Amino acid sequence: MYDHLELLFPARLISTLRDLRGETWQALVDEVRQQPAASVERLGFVLMMTRLARCGTCTIDSQRAIRGCAACARRAVERFKGDDQALLAEYQQACEEIRTFLSSHELAAR
Repeated sequence: MYDHLELLFPARLISTLRDLRGETWQALVDEVRQQPAASVERLGFVLMMTRLARCGTCTIDSQRAIRGCAACARRAVERFKGDDQALLAEYQQACEEIRTFLSSHELAAR
């Protein structure tokens, strides 16, 4: 029934967001979608979109859930009030958080 819903932004939707904003955004999407699934870049994009679309607060009976992840993600990108540079900064911050997390867990595993 709700097979179109995921807990976090689904990486398989990255390419569908490409044409929603300007050249900076399009270049980012092009770069990220070519990265391996477990890369910092791909994980950073998923984290950024999870925050932007507020995936963590989505519930099965919400309007966002009823529309589905693809529509929700498109809407979140279109409604972002900042410019493409601001979105790029959000992405870079998310990537830095992923790097920090991975390095801290790598040290703990030793």
